[in-house]
Amino acid sequence: MSASGCLVAESTYLKKVEEADGLSKELAELQQTHKKLVLENTALKTRFNRLTEDAAVLTDDKKQLEGILRAKSDTLSKNISELRQQVAELKTENSKLNDEVTELQKAKEEKVKEVSGTYELLLSNMKNEIAQGQVTISELKGKLTVNMEAAILFDSGKADVKQEGLEILSKMVETLKNVSDKAIRIEGHTDVVQITGALTRIFPTNWELSAARAINVTKFLQQQGIDPRNLSAAAFAEHKPVADNSTKEGRAKNRRIEITLVAKD
Repeated sequence: MSASGCLVAESTYLKKVEEADGLSKELAELQQTHKKLVLENTALKTRFNRLTEDAAVLTDDKKQLEGILRAKSDTLSKNISELRQQVAELKTENSKLNDEVTELQKAKEEKVKEVSGTYELLLSNMKNEIAQGQVTISELKGKLTVNMEAAILFDSGKADVKQEGLEILSKMVETLKNVSDKAIRIEGHTDVVQITGALTRIFPTNWELSAARAINVTKFLQQQGIDPRNLSAAAFAEHKPVADNSTKEGRAKNRRIEITLVAKD
């Protein structure tokens, strides 16, 4: 009878062990933190196996272990329930985030379309200057840049926009007036040839010359009705070349004004 009772108690315990193992596996799918509990459970099994070798104290130790396992099982069940709730909440949050991403993507696509529309209008309005190689217009990833050689806007060594240059800039005004979601940045660039002679009293370096040219173009665009809050002027002197300064042609390309549509701050 004593042996039979032990077998029944051992069978009951093994069922508890199987229940604890099953709960541990389910918890593992929800969160890796179950590892600590599994290690504790394994330690309890090891201790139980040692205790079963000693029949005199088997009953008391098994009762103790069963109590511990029940407590662990309850803890695991509670953790699983909490993790299920967290997973459900995360799924809801992810669904909302996916909706927001979709909306942002749509908004981005609309902005790209707007920039592309501006690009097409500028191409149409300035096709003569583009054909003559005086102006290039590029669009890359929603960023639009109008590159104009300085010679069509300014006389050599001058920063005031000449009449021919004003007429060219005027072709862009109506299109740029409709730009509201982008900032319009006017950049002044020069070649590497340094200013000498009497001109140094006005423009000590290429910094001053590139800045004055960019500012004068910016002021003209403002005078034509473009919102000054959308305008900014920047000077780069000779430090952002687009061509080889060792050739006459390359230096001509580096002397330029760039009008760029950039993201607002």
